[in-house]
Amino acid sequence: MKSYQKIIIQECGEPLVQIPEQDFYLETPSAYARLGADYQGKSPYFLRAGVLDKLLIAKEELKKINPHWKIRIFDAYRPVSIQKFMVEYTFNSICKEREINVDILGEEEKEKIYQEVFKIWAIPSDNPLTPPPHSTGGAIDLTIMDENKQSIPMGGEIDELSLVSLPDYYLNARDEPEKTYHQHRQILLQIMTKAGFHRHREEWWHFSYGDQMWAWLENEANPQSHCIAKYGKYEQ
Repeated sequence: MKSYQKIIIQECGEPLVQIPEQDFYLETPSAYARLGADYQGKSPYFLRAGVLDKLLIAKEELKKINPHWKIRIFDAYRPVSIQKFMVEYTFNSICKEREINVDILGEEEKEKIYQEVFKIWAIPSDNPLTPPPHSTGGAIDLTIMDENKQSIPMGGEIDELSLVSLPDYYLNARDEPEKTYHQHRQILLQIMTKAGFHRHREEWWHFSYGDQMWAWLENEANPQSHCIAKYGKYEQ
C-alpha cells in the first residue's frame, strides 16, 4: 500500500460530468482506446463535477499567460478495468522492448517487472478503500497545446517510464531546450496549483483534486487540515 492510500476515502455522491469539448482539447479516439482499451461505451473525458469546476479555473489561468494556448486532456476518468488493461499493456511493452519471452518468465522475474510498471501505474485495485486515483474522477493527465494544436515541448511524453517524467528533472538545466522544458512544466504547475490541484511527485502531467493523493499532499502541506478523500459516481 502506498502512503496516500492510507487516507480515508468516502463516496461523496458527486456525479461524474463530461469535460466540455469547447473549453479543452480532447482527442478522439482517446489515447488508451487507440491502444485497444475497451471503455464499453463510456468516455474517459469525465471528472467529478467539483473537479471540473477547478479545471475551468485552470483554463482561465492559462489564458492570462497565453490566450492562444489550450489545455489538452490526455486522460481523466479511468475505470479499474482500463487500469488493469494499461498495467498489462505496459508490462508486455517492457518485455517486448527487452526481447523477453513472457511465457518463460518465473514469478520472481515477473514481479520485478511489475514493480517497474507500478512506478507509474497505480495498482488496479477493486477495493473501494484503495482505488486507483483516476477511478475516483479526481485525477487528470494533461498538457498544453499551442495555437497550431501542437503540444508545447515538455521534454518527455505522458506515461513515459523513465526519469524524465519526474517534474523537476530539468530544474538545474543550463542549456536550451532543457531550460524551456522546465519553464513549460512550471506553467502547467502554476495554472493547476492556482486552481487548487496538487501535482503527482513523480509525473509532471498528473494532477488531482479531492482524491487520496490530493488529500495526502494537502495534509502534508497543511498539517491542521485533516483532509479526507472522495470519489464520485459515473452517470453517463
